Amino acid sequence: MSIPLVSVCMITYNHEKYIAEAIKGVLMQQVNFNVEFIICDDNSKDGTSAIISEKIRDSKKINIHFHSHTKNKGMMANFIFSLQQCKGQYIAFCEGDDYWTDLLKLQKQVDLLEASPQLVACHHWQKVAKKKGDSFEEIEAPKEGHGYFPFETDVKSIFENKMRIKLRTVMFRNIFEPSEITVNFPKVAFGDVPLSFVLGKYGRFGFIDEEMAVYRQTDSGVSTAGLEKLGWKKFKIQHFKNWIQIWDYADRFYGFKYHKEAAKTVLEFYKPIMDNLPITIHSFIKVLYYDIFKRKLPFRLKIASSKWIFLFYFKKIGSKVKRKLQIS
Repeated sequence: MSIPLVSVCMITYNHEKYIAEAIKGVLMQQVNFNVEFIICDDNSKDGTSAIISEKIRDSKKINIHFHSHTKNKGMMANFIFSLQQCKGQYIAFCEGDDYWTDLLKLQKQVDLLEASPQLVACHHWQKVAKKKGDSFEEIEAPKEGHGYFPFETDVKSIFENKMRIKLRTVMFRNIFEPSEITVNFPKVAFGDVPLSFVLGKYGRFGFIDEEMAVYRQTDSGVSTAGLEKLGWKKFKIQHFKNWIQIWDYADRFYGFKYHKEAAKTVLEFYKPIMDNLPITIHSFIKVLYYDIFKRKLPFRLKIASSKWIFLFYFKKIGSKVKRKLQIS
């Protein structure tokens, strides 16, 4: 077959209930260029692999490469593996529990990138599929404050946490080595934001003002992994520590060019962490220790956040003591 213009990546694990719809969204695409479809099943324990084999068996329209791992790699390793298989000039992504809804999604994104050499990537709106009984109902995705940025922009918007690229909505130029993610963002919990930070080094981000994909909210997604084991408060604390880690890596990756924006966002991440801890001296020491000794930044760049943490607890503990004295 001819060299593909677009590579579509799909990673999946235990998605037997959803994978057929995800594959359908890719196979239905109407395009005037060659597409390759890379599916990477991370050693699913359910019927995912068998469903994939059945759904792709008779496809002649798209060149499909199905990788069924014999050993579980883990989400990030499977994500990187899928990117390494791509031969196309452009890469689009859809996880096995999400799906595309527009027949011309790939065509529209290619047309924009071909006409806009300043863009490294483009993305679009999405809908949300929420569980309703035994099925899912598509609803409008919340837009305000949820990382959508419906204009052309650059990586500064990501540092400011104004934009979050959703994997199911993005198409980007295949111009970087996937190892740039693992080397500069090691052992992170999420892949979409590190990918966005790396892409930002190569160009700007465009936007198509249309809903062309659906994010399916399940109980087993990456964003809620560990909730049952940790409980809500510990989960929230770990969740935002994961974000701090990613922003710190990005800060270093850009040589602290956007440190002002990164530092402001990190303080916003600290707020829900401290909201889910008791207002005690022990909590203060715990958070301050994390800020000074666990974050991978030069000490001089952590002085402002350590000072902010100190003042936060000084005011909160002071108010707590004052209330107790008034009662007594």
